[in-house]
Amino acid sequence: MMVAVADRSIRVLVVDDSVSNRKEIVGMLRSTSGEFAVIGEASNGEEALRLALEKEPQAITLDLEMPVMDGFTFLRILMAQKPIPVIIVSSYANQQNVFKALELGAVDFIAKPPPRSGGMGAMRQDLFSKLRLVRSLRIASLDRPRARKVEPAGLQIGKTIGIVAVGASTGGPSSLLALFERLPPDLPLAYLVAQHMPPSFTRAFAERLDHTLPLKVTEADGGERIEAGRVYIAPGGKNLTVEKRGDSLVVRVSASAGKYVPSIDALFESAAKAVGPALLAIVLTGMGDDGSSGVLRVKSHGGRILAESEKTAVIFGMPGEAVRTGQVDRICRLDEMPEEIVRFARRLSDPSAD
Repeated sequence: MMVAVADRSIRVLVVDDSVSNRKEIVGMLRSTSGEFAVIGEASNGEEALRLALEKEPQAITLDLEMPVMDGFTFLRILMAQKPIPVIIVSSYANQQNVFKALELGAVDFIAKPPPRSGGMGAMRQDLFSKLRLVRSLRIASLDRPRARKVEPAGLQIGKTIGIVAVGASTGGPSSLLALFERLPPDLPLAYLVAQHMPPSFTRAFAERLDHTLPLKVTEADGGERIEAGRVYIAPGGKNLTVEKRGDSLVVRVSASAGKYVPSIDALFESAAKAVGPALLAIVLTGMGDDGSSGVLRVKSHGGRILAESEKTAVIFGMPGEAVRTGQVDRICRLDEMPEEIVRFARRLSDPSAD
């Protein structure tokens, strides 16, 4: 039977081996009076791939553990043949699977609440807001160029280190991996990350990065002394900031009820105040304007600012807002950023360096 789809409806393919889960998601989407149109349902990756290529959905909701063809294999083939925005729907128990899927090309995920937890209302709004983002996605950026690995910089790590503060949202987990895996580990820099992500997922994200990267990666607890060669991830639902204590820099973690949590603005502003010109602030992919007021503080304290180019950003919202402040020093592709970071480190070590 043909499904009538309104011109402005977002066409969604629902993929899950559980009949009850599919029914639940389809019911949510059909309750919106035409904002979303379910153009098909699939119980395994093989069926989903056929429907994705035939019906050309604008978005796909995807379970990962399925018979015949699992979600990971489906993602690999889909992204190679016809990239389409994929939103993972997963339980809190499958965090590492979520990050594996994001690395394979999924753009975001929804944490499904435990049965009888009463959290379905929050999931419904999360599902709608993330599916609405597909209108702002740059499809070509789902298959982004990998950066060339930068050779060891040969820089000495002394008492004075620089800070690289990075903000990201939708599309951020895979972008952060692509950025950090190409950096030489011998830079006199510490990295602080505010990635918009729900509580309880950021620790698993930090652990996955730590197992993958030559850098030491941890979810920040608060109170740690900031050291070169380390990456500190803001906990979900909390802000990560920097405080200067004597000759040391210390990580602070605090609860917040702000619009964006973790707040990129809060990270940028505190780091700018703490280290001034020794700060490089980077705004990566994401929807909204978090980071745009923070870059003003970075510039007023003499720091440097990079924004991800529209050519590689999955969503150019946050980088675009940063650019509109007129304070961004360079707009560059994700694969160009490792060399920019090395250049920044060299300038700190030798201000006359290029």
